Amino acid sequence: MILRLLAMTGGLAGAAGLSQYPEFAQQYTQRLAGQVDALGAVVSDFDATAARSGLTREAALAQMTGTAFLEDRQADMGRAIRRHGTLSEALEQLEAASPMERLVMPHRMADPETFAGTWSAYVPAVPLSAPGAVSAAAGYAGGWAIAGLLGWLLAAPFRRRRHVGGPRTEPPVTRTG
Repeated sequence: MILRLLAMTGGLAGAAGLSQYPEFAQQYTQRLAGQVDALGAVVSDFDATAARSGLTREAALAQMTGTAFLEDRQADMGRAIRRHGTLSEALEQLEAASPMERLVMPHRMADPETFAGTWSAYVPAVPLSAPGAVSAAAGYAGGWAIAGLLGWLLAAPFRRRRHVGGPRTEPPVTRTG
């Protein structure tokens, strides 16, 4: 009885937790779009400056040498350009996916800065959508299974052991007298 209660509690906790994933994924996608837009403006400005000087992006980056400041700025721009490419690809994949498809795309939410910003501003909500219901069901099943398994393992040392030979065939010994 207690194990069933623990398994049910684990299932409900899993359902409550995982049902939040679709809304979190939506908010992450919105924040990611903002990051891509901001980085896109920086990269476009750099490319325009390079073009006005008759340089490609790579040539402009290569010319940023000679002083510690220019070399640091070169490294910063290189990181910004790479990050813009990485985040743009992730955003493209997330925006192309339906809310149900996003359930299997947590690997597309791998930018630590965007994740931390989304997490700090996230407020849990009641799942009123199909993806929320699917996530809740998966969370319930997973939580129930994990809690049930843990309960079974914890109770194992206290279970009665069964005799291997089967039931006794001779009558029990009774004392007389």
